[in-house]
Amino acid sequence: MKKTRKEQAQETKKHIYLTALKLFETKGFDQVTVDEIVQKSKSSKGAFYGHFSSKYDIFLEKFKEIDHFYEEFTTTLPANLSFKERVISLIDAQMKYLKDDLGMDLMRSVYKSGLIENEENFFTNSERELYKILHSFIQKAINDGELSVQINIQQTVIYISRCMRGSLYDWLVYGKDFDLLQESKGFIDIFLDGLLTKEKSK
Repeated sequence: MKKTRKEQAQETKKHIYLTALKLFETKGFDQVTVDEIVQKSKSSKGAFYGHFSSKYDIFLEKFKEIDHFYEEFTTTLPANLSFKERVISLIDAQMKYLKDDLGMDLMRSVYKSGLIENEENFFTNSERELYKILHSFIQKAINDGELSVQINIQQTVIYISRCMRGSLYDWLVYGKDFDLLQESKGFIDIFLDGLLTKEKSK
């Protein structure tokens, strides 16, 4: 059966996308140009810009995959986990995914793009799945009596996500000698212990 124009367009987009990711992986994001992506994918600039506004769009699309990963992962968590166990499990899975599936080079590019005002900034997008999941964790902890009803949920979400970003930033700064999984777990563990102790004292 002959493919429709829409199907052909989706195949072209996927081919350009996968070609670009392979180039990013082998050469480094900053060393790859749109011209090279077009050449290696045997497409045209018109086809490229018909699907992506820049090469940043490609790694941002890749980065969006983690939100789907978060959503899938949370469905596997046992219902009887405490608030602290849920958050640590999520962060542990997150760091493994970012380290092994996205890698240091793409994550470095994500952080660079976050400093450019005209780029889509995932760090401040409160509609991301990650923030919704953290919100649900905190709400459950309130319902279960682990956290006070007076806690500022949105602010706590920001604090937890800040712990995540801080660990990732240090990983990018210190390089492969930095144990991302161990360090991020240690960081969030201290924060959560402080948060829970503060809540119990109220």
